Amino acid sequence: MTQAANQGDCTGAAELAGTADEMLVLRFENAVLRERVTRQNEAIGALEARILDLEHRLGLNSSNSGKPPSSDGLKKPARVKSLRGRSGKRTGGQKGHPGDTLRQVATPDTVIDHYPAACTHCGTGLTTAMAVSHARRQVFDLPEPRPLVVTEHRAHVCCCPSCGAATRARFPEEVTAPVQYGARICAFAVYLLHGHFVPEDRLAELMGDLFGVRLAPATIARMSRTCAQRLQGFIEAVRDRVNQAKVKHMDETGFRIGGQTQWLHVFSTTLLTFYRVSARRGGIPDHVSGIVVHDHWKPYYTMTGVLHALCNAHHLRELKALIEIEKEKWACKMQGLLRRACHATNLARQCGRPLEASFITRIQRRYDAIVNEGMNFHRAQPALGRSQHGGRRPRRIGHNLLARLRERKEDVLRFLSDPDVPFTNTQAERDARMMKLRQKMSGGFRSQAGAEDFATIRAALSTAKKQGWDILAALMHPESLLFALKPT
Repeated sequence: MTQAANQGDCTGAAELAGTADEMLVLRFENAVLRERVTRQNEAIGALEARILDLEHRLGLNSSNSGKPPSSDGLKKPARVKSLRGRSGKRTGGQKGHPGDTLRQVATPDTVIDHYPAACTHCGTGLTTAMAVSHARRQVFDLPEPRPLVVTEHRAHVCCCPSCGAATRARFPEEVTAPVQYGARICAFAVYLLHGHFVPEDRLAELMGDLFGVRLAPATIARMSRTCAQRLQGFIEAVRDRVNQAKVKHMDETGFRIGGQTQWLHVFSTTLLTFYRVSARRGGIPDHVSGIVVHDHWKPYYTMTGVLHALCNAHHLRELKALIEIEKEKWACKMQGLLRRACHATNLARQCGRPLEASFITRIQRRYDAIVNEGMNFHRAQPALGRSQHGGRRPRRIGHNLLARLRERKEDVLRFLSDPDVPFTNTQAERDARMMKLRQKMSGGFRSQAGAEDFATIRAALSTAKKQGWDILAALMHPESLLFALKPT
């Protein structure tokens, strides 16, 4: 009995030991499976986030994002929708618009009289003395190009009757060589070169064909350099005035110089334009005051002593993408609210009075309600998986926009309380657009000096147009521009 019992006990112990080992193996396998499932879930979440991001990118174009129209490719969307929506007005010029219709002048330069030779009824001959009235038609045309007007400066030498010394008169400061081109030719060449981006070789051909002036490309480059140097003091004064203006617009764009990417910073107002070439995109200027209108590029928020106003055209484009691609209802409500607020602000400006405080309060309350609605919508969505590189769990595009609208509410709606603050940053974008066109046509600049000269001359041309000056006169006499600046 004792021996049999011992054998049974050994068998039971062995069975228990085997069961324990199996349990350990099962626990290990379950742990491995759970870890594998966890990793797979994270990978699936990351892939879902990646799919959402790629689908969103596929739906973006120049009408619902900040992408340029050139990026739309051959499948450009039909440009039938506008962020402004329908105004109910008829297309074309509105009532009160002065227009640019060609009109007759009271004192024409040349008058050519035409008289009938005979009566159209009976055939009797007619003379000029029989004229009783006339009808007028005027033809506007360019004068025929004339040969160059050559002006010779003679510095005479006079002998003193007292001591017999000879004294020669001084030549004007701008007359520095025995033979040179005048200020008007230089201004015209520089305007075509930097105002309309005519390449130097084609510009030389154009001047020869139209005016008989044979300019070498090196001569055109020297004219550009000289003009930029003469404009330097004026552009520095423009920069200081932009910094001191109550409201200024800022933007930046890439600039290729010497085969490397640098940055062109735009600082402008409705009357002034200043460009600056910088090796760093984040090279924000110092000594800036007032209100800065921009597109929420984060380095602008490192500026001290300024208030910020965000470009709502960017917000409307982002909201349009959320409506068309993500189908988020709150985005449609926010888009409508911003449009109504913009329309009300424009009407108030036309009437010369600020918006009523009660109206601003209603807009702000509605704004908060829409942001809260959007936040609740995104909180109810399943969380996105972490990216393959780790870090903070990503958020959806609309969630990021909502966070910005909530955190920067005062900057988004600053145009409501301050009539000097515009709804968008279109001014800076318009001032930067031609600079991008120059780069698209020519690819970039060979040297830093050439890029800086271009920025200086373009700033002067843009400012001259905003001020309503004669372009050629401004380039011919830059020393007088500072005194003609209108107050900002």
